[in-house]
Amino acid sequence: MNGRLILMVAAALVAAPAGAQLLRRGPPPPPPPVTIEMLRGAFNARAGSDTVYFASGAYGLDAQARATLTAQAAWLRANPTIAVRIEGHSDERDSRDHALAIGERRADAVRDFLILQGVPAAQLTTLSWGRERPSVQGTSDMALALSRRAVTVLMPPTLVPGPLPPPGY
Repeated sequence: MNGRLILMVAAALVAAPAGAQLLRRGPPPPPPPVTIEMLRGAFNARAGSDTVYFASGAYGLDAQARATLTAQAAWLRANPTIAVRIEGHSDERDSRDHALAIGERRADAVRDFLILQGVPAAQLTTLSWGRERPSVQGTSDMALALSRRAVTVLMPPTLVPGPLPPPGY
């Protein structure tokens, strides 16, 4: 009976008018748009992390930070249209002004290292949050250590910094 059904369907396909296709196949649907979340996932998968950590009061890069940043640089060189903002942070023990200054130095150290690894400077911006955005709330040594960091943040295309439009635009 199954063989008979197959023959009937095959006969119907052969007998169908040329314009009437029973199994119409058009072009494949377009792939879904790439979202910033997808890019961030790919970035973190390749680099291992978007964050590097610093010793108290320091902005020098240790071996682990350099390894992470080397992997970040490889991804950024392969994706030159993706802009990033490097955000520097401090812990809450610093005064507000010192926290902003050390956060800026940390972000600059990351930016400078990425540039030395071949990432175009135009792809990178920096920002210091100082002590305003701790990674973890609390005053334990671990909480403070996790707050002393620089984070490489991939920017959505609509938020990529650029020239301001002319007045009256």
